[in-house]
Amino acid sequence: MFFSSAKLTEPVESEVFMRPIVDLAADMGLDPAALEPYGNDKAKIPLSAFPETAEKAKLIVVTAITPTPAGEGKSTTAVGLVQGLAKIGKKPVLTIRQPALGPVFGHKGGGTGGGKSTVQPAVDINLHFTGDFHAIESAHNLVAAMVDNAAYRNVIDGFDATGITWRRVTDAEDRALRTVMTGAGGRLNGPVREAGFDINAASEIMAICALTDSYEDLRERIGDIVVGWKKDRKTPVTAREIGGIGSIMALLRDAIKPNLVQTAEGQPTIVHMGPFGNIAHGCSSILADKLAVNCGDYVVTEAGFGADLGFEKFMDIKVRQGGPEPSAAVVVTTIRGLKWHGGVAMKDMATPDPEAVRRGTGNLKNALNIVGMYGLPAVVAINRFPDDSPEEVAIAREAAIAAGAVGVAEAKGFAEGGDGMTKLAAAVVEAADRPSDVKLLYNDDDSFFDKVEHMAKSLYLAGDVKWGPMTRTTARRFADNGWNFPVCIAKTHLSISADPKLKGAPSGHTLPIRELRILAGARLIVTLAGDIITLPGLPSNPNAWDIDLNSDGEITGILST
Repeated sequence: MFFSSAKLTEPVESEVFMRPIVDLAADMGLDPAALEPYGNDKAKIPLSAFPETAEKAKLIVVTAITPTPAGEGKSTTAVGLVQGLAKIGKKPVLTIRQPALGPVFGHKGGGTGGGKSTVQPAVDINLHFTGDFHAIESAHNLVAAMVDNAAYRNVIDGFDATGITWRRVTDAEDRALRTVMTGAGGRLNGPVREAGFDINAASEIMAICALTDSYEDLRERIGDIVVGWKKDRKTPVTAREIGGIGSIMALLRDAIKPNLVQTAEGQPTIVHMGPFGNIAHGCSSILADKLAVNCGDYVVTEAGFGADLGFEKFMDIKVRQGGPEPSAAVVVTTIRGLKWHGGVAMKDMATPDPEAVRRGTGNLKNALNIVGMYGLPAVVAINRFPDDSPEEVAIAREAAIAAGAVGVAEAKGFAEGGDGMTKLAAAVVEAADRPSDVKLLYNDDDSFFDKVEHMAKSLYLAGDVKWGPMTRTTARRFADNGWNFPVCIAKTHLSISADPKLKGAPSGHTLPIRELRILAGARLIVTLAGDIITLPGLPSNPNAWDIDLNSDGEITGILST
């Protein structure tokens, strides 16, 4: 029987073999003495310790069909693929995002894989880990305090509290903080104004730390952050003008050093940064990938959510801003996910329905088409559930090949670890050895409007774009300031459209652009399409109810561990 990593399945017992962290470093060609250990099972790698080799590893990016409540097991597949590559004699390295505390205690749960394909120490990684997220939250909110202070003291001519756009962040899913009033209680507390919080994973400083490649670049990017506008609403106010960049750098000194851990079978894993895939760019750091491609022969990385979100942003944002180019992509799917996109209700997932699978393959075809737009060969990984019928699997396989996949393999890492991933690993090696012609979706100097229109029609199959009030004016104001940056579309992850109710591969719909936000330090224009909440609230049945500390000091109940 095969099991997915989704929440629906029973847990699989897994023995975790933990290698000394210095041995992992030695395998990667790193000087163990240069590591900054955090206990015995995790360490930071200083930027000065990065090796440089002539032969770079081949980079494989793992993406998926549009997410469904059934769960596609993308993280588990990425971990299992690295384990499978090791089983067939390769020297792999995994790079993945850091889990955010909001989802850990909310609905999604932990982000370290599942079953026999996990990253360890899973509990530590899902909670405080090495303190990176705390550093980012502290840095972000220090900027907020300094901006408010500058407005209160009138230190910048033409800038007051009405022009502040920099919001605060929190790691908790707390809907009560989405909109708040600050400055109440008297004149000494500053002018009363409407403000709010975003989730930490949506912080521009998180995005910057994921896209920077050096301390010098980090300093420049932090200074470029736009924190508000002067009274003319045309002149931006930057963090550089506010001051305190040195203090921000001090808080982030260790955060941009990648973290070294391992898979449950002892393969090196770099866990670093965690921007969300729907409201941010959804990838681990450029520094992690640059380190990894010098430390093995295959690097597996994961992009958040489906191909229309995380993978597109991996290419058009991360690669465009200096990340290593991938050689191939893996598109993860499940039979249950295809049934969902074919119109089957959650309660009926265990009942075989080949025709629903066939209908749902439209979403898989679109994901493969998106990968093909960027010139990459794609392998489809079918993450198995115990009730998948052979006929249903055959339909998914045939649809994948017909849509251009160069290989299809079943992924059994949850139940079998690396032993269940060798066929997928072999297919990925073959795909990565094929010639690829990496290209991006648009040119840097294309207009913002052309970029959005092209993305809407080619990626999301939209018929047109509806521009909300002031969005065109805002876009022109951004252009006047020279911000011809990549577009980071923020939209629902539950559909290729902006409507989460539209399943499969809907076409001809309208993409509504509600708001634009400039992230000049991250060099992005965040484009909110539809009703996007940048601070989630806790669900009716949060994972926080299930997590506990037992009498032996062991943390229990974190999903995926």
